[in-house]
Amino acid sequence: MDDSEVRGAGADDGRACDRRLDATGLICPEPVLRARACLARMAAGERLEILTDDPMAELDFQVFCDRTGHVLEASRQRGEVRVTRIRRRAGSGPAPD
Repeated sequence: MDDSEVRGAGADDGRACDRRLDATGLICPEPVLRARACLARMAAGERLEILTDDPMAELDFQVFCDRTGHVLEASRQRGEVRVTRIRRRAGSGPAPD
């Protein structure tokens, strides 16, 4: 599954996301690893929307953002899928591990 550019509303709040990553069918730690790789290719302030169905993904992304400085903007359940939006941290260079 590859991430793809999207232009449109994300996470049900009307804000546009810059990229979407479909991580459905993947379990920990794969959704976070793929999100990390995607965020590394994005500019500061851009938003990544991640679709997951792993029940632990919400906690995993909270910890990931706390450790890396990215901002967890939204996390909502939409049917069987959790939609999480992360804003790329400010600053130059790649995100810390």
